[in-house]
Amino acid sequence: MAAGRSEGTEDERDSRSQRLAAFDGSAATAVSHNLNGQKLGRKGRVTRERILAAAADLIEEAGEDQVTLSAIARRASLGMSSLYNYFSDLTEVVLAVLDPVMTAGREEFEALLEDYWPDDVLPQRCQAFVAAYHRFWSRYSGLLHLRNSMADQFDLRMMRERVASTSPLIGMLERQMDRNATNGADVQSMATVLMTGIERSITLATDRRLHRMVGFGAQRDQVDVRNSVARLMELGIRDMRAQA
Repeated sequence: MAAGRSEGTEDERDSRSQRLAAFDGSAATAVSHNLNGQKLGRKGRVTRERILAAAADLIEEAGEDQVTLSAIARRASLGMSSLYNYFSDLTEVVLAVLDPVMTAGREEFEALLEDYWPDDVLPQRCQAFVAAYHRFWSRYSGLLHLRNSMADQFDLRMMRERVASTSPLIGMLERQMDRNATNGADVQSMATVLMTGIERSITLATDRRLHRMVGFGAQRDQVDVRNSVARLMELGIRDMRAQA
């Protein structure tokens, strides 16, 4: 931890605990061998989880240019040779950190889109979805912004991950707009544009660099953004339903 750095607010400490809990035994369950082909025993699993926890912590605390394999190794109190037993590059580490996080996201906000939203409760359902999506982005702000930054730099693996995480939401929005799938391409285009706008708005609202530059990010600002995004979501769904 950097010298002079405070422990943060209670919300920040809770957020950190939630991030690190994702790697408490669950992150390595799908990985049976290291990169040398050796089967992971208990010590190997613990080491891999330690790397992921260190990476998750560093990503949320440091600027994007400070997140390097060597910095992660130092945070995990490991040598580079030990780290290379488990990950070949930074993209592999970030993807491994993302895996349990995106699984949690599916449970947190994707589940809200699964059931059809009747017209009479549409405003409330849009508000609930946007609030959950905003909470998720706020909790994992550094990680999700790093993913997007790496994707914007044409990291193909990150580009695929970003598309894979958004595509299910677009499909669910299509079904909210036209549950009988009668409008085809028009619904798909609207759902794609709408979800892109929602993600971009929440991305900006949770960008700590932007907060520092322009003073945006106060609680009132966050509420205003969520309300505006939820209203646009409602209007987009209603408009397509009217055309179905």
